[in-house]
Amino acid sequence: MKRIKFMAIAMAVVALMGACKQQQTECPDTTETVPTDNLYAFSAVDGNGDTVDLATLKGKVVLVVNTATECGFTPQYEELQKLYAAYNGHGLEILDFPCNQFGQQAPGSNEEIHAFCTGTYNTTFAQMAKIDVNGDSATALYQWLKAKAPFGGFDTTDPRGAYLDKMFRSQDPEYDKNPDIKWNFTKFLIDRQGNVVRRFEPTDPMSAVNDAVAELLR
Repeated sequence: MKRIKFMAIAMAVVALMGACKQQQTECPDTTETVPTDNLYAFSAVDGNGDTVDLATLKGKVVLVVNTATECGFTPQYEELQKLYAAYNGHGLEILDFPCNQFGQQAPGSNEEIHAFCTGTYNTTFAQMAKIDVNGDSATALYQWLKAKAPFGGFDTTDPRGAYLDKMFRSQDPEYDKNPDIKWNFTKFLIDRQGNVVRRFEPTDPMSAVNDAVAELLR
């Protein structure tokens, strides 16, 4: 079973590396000038198409996640919901941004993705409209997040992390020097003042995310 999952990841990575050489066309170009402020300088579009001013999150601890519904890491939705249930009452908000740039693993519409997440994992945290997080069409929010917290490396003690590292490095020996999002379920933790304090790659254990959130909420 693990071999099958690794092969699926490998095929998706190869497809991703090839796709990165071309301009993404699925999502509209939303390139913006990146503000140098904190989270509260940005807005985002929610799953209903409404613009959300992120300044409404002042005083909250925020976890921003790019997600996919057909990924090997998709079960992290369950752990994210547990995290939200445990800490939302203490000031945690989670912003879920579906993204189809990694192996085309979020192919559904906003409505289909929402139905899948609520029906399969009973998610109750905020789900935003599908976006691009890399390339010319990356939103200003994600340009800022990547600038504040570049790629820190996969957890290679996790077999999936070791495999992803090997695959990406075979395509680009210096891939880890690029701040771009590498895969689904990359997470950015933001403190109550709107500052990015940490980036978690999808192979980082959710227990580490939990501990970091709890520390900020103290």
